[in-house]
Amino acid sequence: MATPLPINVGRLTQIAGFELVRMFLTKRGLIALAAFALVWLIILRYPIGQAVGIVSAPDFEQIARDISGSIGLSKLLDWPEAEFAMYWLIALYSFPVFGLFICSDQTVGDRERGTLRFLSLRSTRFEILFGRFLGQLAVLACLVGITLVATLAVVGFREPSLLAGGFARALSIFLILVITLCPFVALMTLINTFARSSRLSIVLAILYFAAGGIVVGILQWQIPALGLLDYLFPGVQIELLAGQNLPLLSAVAIPLVQTAVLLSVAQRIFARSSL
Repeated sequence: MATPLPINVGRLTQIAGFELVRMFLTKRGLIALAAFALVWLIILRYPIGQAVGIVSAPDFEQIARDISGSIGLSKLLDWPEAEFAMYWLIALYSFPVFGLFICSDQTVGDRERGTLRFLSLRSTRFEILFGRFLGQLAVLACLVGITLVATLAVVGFREPSLLAGGFARALSIFLILVITLCPFVALMTLINTFARSSRLSIVLAILYFAAGGIVVGILQWQIPALGLLDYLFPGVQIELLAGQNLPLLSAVAIPLVQTAVLLSVAQRIFARSSL
């Protein structure tokens, strides 16, 4: 029996870097980026570009405080950078969904082409799995960073004096968003260990949230103590996080624990699966 290869940081980095190359330097990746850029240009032009007028409108402010105050969205009205308040709400809900689609092909494509067996001869299965996870997370982090820089430019164009505070706000949003995205990427890593195509992995992810949410809801209705089952789903904290009603420790700890659990399960399955 062959001796397992030791974990090598260099190989891990190369595997993660390949995901960046696949997204930013291939035809398929550039097409996806073009679609992503078009959507965000529209978002920057309208809801974010006109955020000051929308947020400062008396009718909007009153509605936000009356209707959404229950989850704390009224706190966002106090941000001096209205553009970032609008960006926060849009990105917090859209990037996880986008992440499920963009991370749907981590290892299934290589399994279909037969290259996964070749990769396993030169890297450990842990390196392949964790390297792909890091690479996909890095891709999403780059996209989050690009949209944040664009939003900061909109803030600076409107009011240059807000740039310093806007930079600090953008940095905090970046860190929280990337951490929030971790369990979504990890979930797709897990699904990739047994799915047979990227399309099937997306279907399974949708079923996990939809059917799983229905089952958990029924169980909680029968046994209220089973409310902890909500933590089986990535993004359980997003509603409270959107309104700044969640302590920073919880905002960071919940997705990181979910990520660790999902990756551990994925590694166990991947280590025993046939390539």
